[in-house]
Amino acid sequence: MEGAELAGKILSTWLTLVLGFILLPSVFGVSLGISEIYMKILVKTLEWATIRIEKGTPKESILKNSASVGIIQRDESPMEKGLSGLRGRDFELSDVFYFSKKGLEAIVEDEVTQRFSSEELVSWNLLTRTNVNFQYISLRLTMVWVLGVIVRYCVLLPLRVTLAFIGISLLVIGTTLVGQLPDSSLKNWLSELVHLTCCRICVRSLSGTIHYHNKQYRPQKGGICVANHTSPIDVLILTTDGCYAMVGQVHGGLMGIIQRAMVKACPHVWFERSEMKDRHLVTKRLKEHIADKKKLPILIFPEGTCINNTSVMMFKKGSFEIGGTIHPVAIKYNPQFGDAFWNSSKYNMVSYLLMMTSWAIVCDVWYMPPMTREEGEDAVQFANRVKSAIAIQGGLTELPWDGGLKRAKVKDTLKEEQQKNYSKMIVGNGSVS
Repeated sequence: MEGAELAGKILSTWLTLVLGFILLPSVFGVSLGISEIYMKILVKTLEWATIRIEKGTPKESILKNSASVGIIQRDESPMEKGLSGLRGRDFELSDVFYFSKKGLEAIVEDEVTQRFSSEELVSWNLLTRTNVNFQYISLRLTMVWVLGVIVRYCVLLPLRVTLAFIGISLLVIGTTLVGQLPDSSLKNWLSELVHLTCCRICVRSLSGTIHYHNKQYRPQKGGICVANHTSPIDVLILTTDGCYAMVGQVHGGLMGIIQRAMVKACPHVWFERSEMKDRHLVTKRLKEHIADKKKLPILIFPEGTCINNTSVMMFKKGSFEIGGTIHPVAIKYNPQFGDAFWNSSKYNMVSYLLMMTSWAIVCDVWYMPPMTREEGEDAVQFANRVKSAIAIQGGLTELPWDGGLKRAKVKDTLKEEQQKNYSKMIVGNGSVS
């Protein structure tokens, strides 16, 4: 009995601390400064660890690691320029060398595959899974790493699991209850309050530190918010500062329970898998949503998959055919404190939640001036213009490739395009005529 009483006292004390120092401040959107103190200590610790690593690592190894992020120095010049020094007027057998060179470059280090793996770090951040080549450097550094493991798994992990459970439970219960109310301004206000509060709790369960820039450009009702996509927590990051109507496919399991509860309180747009293939039906439902200027802005990730936050890949044009005002948002995570990228083709959601053992999730969010489709501009051109703006603002590399290549083969049309470009060169040099 004494053991049960002691466990009950510990549990009640734990929940009281969580309620007083985290949950209540989340409701009012304020911070008690605890996370700021934690981040300052963390930054100082990582800076000290970096200095120790640099002192204990040979210069040759440092140069090798710094060069690992770019194996090949590519020649980005177009095909015409690349072949100009190898060929004459007509077809030359030496043209094979150019295509062989490009093929070998793609085999060694292509531009697409590396975007679906965790970003390389310049220095170790005391997380074992972010540095494969870590070796013993000093006893003091090893002791700090062991202490970090104890703090992350014995203190932070239980706290974060508690917060995540409370946040998700309140979201499901709160949206279900609000959904029973008749449509009114009160229902909308309560729905936004529940979404904001629960998302703030979930972000704090990850020790999230978010810096929002240019808040005067926050997405407005009746608009479409588009952002680059790194992780499922992108939704939490954005919803912490404002509510959105989300668009996505209907899921099963826990995610399905959350979706069904959320849609009762807020006009989210969920689609069955069969409907997602019907572009016209999807476009119709989205147009109906933005036609009502009282509804929340739609949140869309046009890449269609998660990228490792180093690049922005092709935006699907469907989001830009709807019409209305586009509100671009750039999201950039700091990988030094934790890797937010989710490789969905390699890890399931449970494995991905191991990031709850990271130090923290730190990111910057830039709201950008609204953009509209210009006269004579088609949906693809508009999508590329928005993508370029997001890439520049977030300091990301802009790539023309489809993120769907994570799971699919290269389309034959892309191969045929290169063949057509080469044949045009032959025709231009007069071989056909």
